[in-house]
Amino acid sequence: MTTVLQNEAEIEAQMLAKIERGEKLEATDAMTKEYRDLLLNLLTMQADSELSGGYGYIPWITKAPTIEEKLIVANIVRDEILHGKRMYRLLEELGEDVDSRIQENDEAFLYRLDDNEANIGTQRAKSDKRVNIFYYPIETWMDFIMFNFCMDRGAGHQLKDALHCSYGPWARVTELIFKEEVVHIAHGEKWAKILAADPATHAECQETFNKWFLRTMNIFGRPGSSKNTLYRKYHLKLRDNDDVRETFRQEVAEVCARFGLTMPEWKPNW
Repeated sequence: MTTVLQNEAEIEAQMLAKIERGEKLEATDAMTKEYRDLLLNLLTMQADSELSGGYGYIPWITKAPTIEEKLIVANIVRDEILHGKRMYRLLEELGEDVDSRIQENDEAFLYRLDDNEANIGTQRAKSDKRVNIFYYPIETWMDFIMFNFCMDRGAGHQLKDALHCSYGPWARVTELIFKEEVVHIAHGEKWAKILAADPATHAECQETFNKWFLRTMNIFGRPGSSKNTLYRKYHLKLRDNDDVRETFRQEVAEVCARFGLTMPEWKPNW
């Protein structure tokens, strides 16, 4: 046992020195068990979220208002499921049984809350690790647009840390994903501007924005959490949860000011 602990300590010292030099970790034998466990948790959360998000968008291919929009939504679905595939491939490279995980959770990924579960805050409703905003149903085209407007932008802010994370394979995959997320963000912003500017849809747009903005504010996690401290120690994340959330909030406030939308007050319930 003493030898094992000594080896772990040696690996951690070498690993932290490499991270501090700005170098990327590439192989599992260069990381401690703690680093690997933290990495697996983040990769699984993203993989499950990408796949579940794609599933949630599928109905809006047929419900989109124009043929052009049907194609755009279909492409967004393709992107999200491709993002999931890329993330699960990273998990496979770390020795995880991805096929079994997907088979066990495929029906769970389809699960959406009903009217009696309108607000679950930061809790999870199932055993999968998706970000819990993916439990909420997307019931109208306005819901779809405001989910797109808020959540894709929120996810983009989280991806910025992964772009510069200490695990090389994840950073490289994130570069590919981020380029596609930027297109999704632009789509949500384009439609939010249209719907906010139209007097016939402005009130519904504001109401629906309020709902999805508050839910998105919960996705970043608790401020000063012990797990986030560990993520930052190993450069798997670079910022505290609250710092990412505030950057997101300020950006959304600037966009909404241009569109004539007001920002609802968010009160955390930890």
